[in-house]
Amino acid sequence: MFSIDLTNRTPIYEQIYKKIIELIMKGQLHENDQIPSVRSLAKDTGVNPNTVAKAYQELERNGIIYSLQGRGSFIAKPDPSLFQDAALADFDKAVKDALSRGIEKALLKERIDKIE
Repeated sequence: MFSIDLTNRTPIYEQIYKKIIELIMKGQLHENDQIPSVRSLAKDTGVNPNTVAKAYQELERNGIIYSLQGRGSFIAKPDPSLFQDAALADFDKAVKDALSRGIEKALLKERIDKIE
């Protein structure tokens, strides 16, 4: 379910945070689905439990998950803006990559206009 790239400059807690959002966006995690415990995910990924806990704290603080004492952590009702922000971040990255590879802005705009 989770893979951590130790060579990536992105902090590990942020990779976990983004991965859970990605799984929600892809429909692999749904509202009220339980996610692995901090200890379980730390063991499976080989990272420090404090790192996983930090990711979970950020997810909860942002309303992406909720915790029930003694039961675990679960996916909260998805906020539509979550998808918008993530999609636009991916879009921005793709556009920057295309521009850096020499693709003209006009061609990108034309391509966007064709999408429905």
